[in-house]
Amino acid sequence: MVHTLKLLIIIVLLSSCGGGNSSAPRDMSNACSILRERPQFYRAFRAVERKWSVPMAVQMAVIYQESKFISNARTPRQYALGFLPTGRQSSAYGYAQALDGTWEEYQKDQRRFGARRDRIDDATDFMGWYMAESKRSLGIRLSDARRQYLAYHEGRTGYKRGSHNKKKWLMDVSSAVGKRSVTYDRQLRSCRL
Repeated sequence: MVHTLKLLIIIVLLSSCGGGNSSAPRDMSNACSILRERPQFYRAFRAVERKWSVPMAVQMAVIYQESKFISNARTPRQYALGFLPTGRQSSAYGYAQALDGTWEEYQKDQRRFGARRDRIDDATDFMGWYMAESKRSLGIRLSDARRQYLAYHEGRTGYKRGSHNKKKWLMDVSSAVGKRSVTYDRQLRSCRL
């Protein structure tokens, strides 16, 4: 009995150390509702806004597009012959869908070796870092969610080459990110949090 109780306590403690919420907020169309439901998101978004000057609405619009606010989001699996698993489309993971290599670059540059992609505060700090660098190297305003998203999705080198211009679907997605950012911004101005 004592052994079972100890095992149960260890399991509870380990599960409480999980990275985040693996389900989407109930109403993702309303920024205020998201932040009321997940107060830790508000703290993370505000911290990044103060540290990196990336508006909360821009952060939220990009995270909505990348992961629908799901902490352990991954790209779909790929299959050969329709049934043999061959891996995932990419190493993108977490709220920000950060790739392994870019995440490691962030950890090294910011000395945040314990940062995890499935924790909202780490994922948003990563986005702030990435977007601030896109502003510095590409001249993209931090409030320009559409162009920031294109640089985020294609990488700064791809953005410089204009790789996004050949992808109508991506241009449509980036426009939707821009519109969602404007909507979230309008909603955030009227929130009582």
